[in-house]
Amino acid sequence: MVLADVVAGVLGLWIVLYLLDANPSNDLARWVRGAADWLSAWARDLFTPSQGWLRTLLNYGIPAVVYLFLGHLAARWLRRGH
Repeated sequence: MVLADVVAGVLGLWIVLYLLDANPSNDLARWVRGAADWLSAWARDLFTPSQGWLRTLLNYGIPAVVYLFLGHLAARWLRRGH
């Protein structure tokens, strides 16, 4: 569950950095973007609205929700002793 939370946190952090117009040449912003791109590669361009903020929100936000859902579901299943 913690791993899913961290993954969703990285994706969420990239969304926030993008929406706040973070400096793309900053090392932290570049690292977060790279990690978020890798973690959400399976959903890349799932939606392609013309507004950059909406595209970022959907293409990184949906994977974050999926990771949270699956991670918490798996943790609940493992806690039951399966």
